[in-house]
Amino acid sequence: MLCGLGLASRPHVVDLGAGTGQFTLEVAERASRVVAVDVSPHMLAQLRGKLEQARVANVECVQAGFLTYEHTGAPADLVYSRLALHHLPDFWKAVALARIADLLAPGGLLRLSDVVYGFEPRETAASFERWLGENASPCAADGWTRAELEEHLRDEHSTLTWLLEPMLAHAGFAIVDATYSDDAMLASYVCRRAPAVSQPH
Repeated sequence: MLCGLGLASRPHVVDLGAGTGQFTLEVAERASRVVAVDVSPHMLAQLRGKLEQARVANVECVQAGFLTYEHTGAPADLVYSRLALHHLPDFWKAVALARIADLLAPGGLLRLSDVVYGFEPRETAASFERWLGENASPCAADGWTRAELEEHLRDEHSTLTWLLEPMLAHAGFAIVDATYSDDAMLASYVCRRAPAVSQPH
């Protein structure tokens, strides 16, 4: 999908919130350089082990987050982030998105997937109850339990589509593709950083 949108054949990639490297390991086969960024030293230790075992040499692991990662080298062609941005309150999401735009090359792509609410605030109780009923597992061995899902709803900072999408535009992104889950709880975006505008002399 990303290649079809014009992503370079050997892109420079930043994986923000890389975790143990599910995306990092896949994209490394096609990328020139991958920077895997995560705040958790435990996650990065697991990722380094996987990279060593697979003999992958074009991935750099950096312990940092959306607000602290400092990019070096050539601008990124792609920034990827899945289920991580919700850790930030909305103000800091806006700051993070502006920082992401700044590390991308003009025309570069952002692939962002997260828990993003697509319902009206008055529908919150019914939407949450439906989501919990459809997704909670009876025991932790089978998936997320109701208590764990409730903890996300209570303690994390998932936002609304009609708040996040203007943040993306304000940061300098054009939304190329947006998909929403049927339960209006998840959203995935492909966004393109606007080309630099030359200033009049």
